[in-house]
Amino acid sequence: MRRAPVGIGLRQPHIATLLESRPALDFVEVHSENHFAPGGAARAVLREVRQHMDISLHGVGLGLGSATGLNQRHLTQLAQLVSDVDPMLVSDHACFCRADQDGQPWPVHSGDLLPIAFTDASLGLLVAHVQTVQDTLKRPLLVENISAYLRYADDAWSETDFLNALCQRSGCQLLLDINNLIVNALNWSSTAEHAEAGTRQAIQASCDWIDRISPAHVGQIHLAGHRAPARPRTLVVDDHSQAVNASVWHAYEHALARLGPRPTLIEWDVDLPPLEVLLEQAHLATQRMDAWSQGREPGP
Repeated sequence: MRRAPVGIGLRQPHIATLLESRPALDFVEVHSENHFAPGGAARAVLREVRQHMDISLHGVGLGLGSATGLNQRHLTQLAQLVSDVDPMLVSDHACFCRADQDGQPWPVHSGDLLPIAFTDASLGLLVAHVQTVQDTLKRPLLVENISAYLRYADDAWSETDFLNALCQRSGCQLLLDINNLIVNALNWSSTAEHAEAGTRQAIQASCDWIDRISPAHVGQIHLAGHRAPARPRTLVVDDHSQAVNASVWHAYEHALARLGPRPTLIEWDVDLPPLEVLLEQAHLATQRMDAWSQGREPGP
């Protein structure tokens, strides 16, 4: 089976080096909102990058699960950007980020990706908003599972059943963030008394999660790193500040066996290393994908 493309998240400090060196890389991913301005350097640089490789647009501001509705101006700007750069993929998150607030004439943006309840009402709202975005963009949208630091008492669906239903009803695809699975599993574990045992439980929980998602719905995979907890039951923050953790690689190998190859991206947003480090992380993902396709055990 043909290998799926592998890319890295492109951040401003690496742009000049990338354009100068033009490494063997399948694609890069940028945050959509950073390039909404129709003119200026950011859009010009993005067009230049697009001449040499594919681009994936990853949004953080649509707030697809917001009960206040979609921000039409935000959606219009996204549609204009999509038309301009013709990305290989467009994605955002299964979250809410906008809400009404007393005394404010319009919804307030949280500046964060806030978890939604897994209820029938939430699903209906999310499906409607995703369909509106897809109708506007004239292409499928990928929706990412988020790292969440709380769960709702009135959840009526498991996360996997909820996301399977979202994809089935709206026609969207899932952006499977494996680091988010590991972080959530570490934070929700209540039985591990040692960090090592907690990590083993998180890997197993993440692999079980992957087993419950429909392979037909997964359109992309994100890999990232997080700071390992110093001790059990310590909050783990999804900070994208490290190389991909061993636990994430383990779950990724399971995802390859379960789902087959999918476009895979390395995310690194805090304490950025040199570009070469990100390229090496992408190479490790490629090695694992190649090993899967050839029926071999992956390398380190």
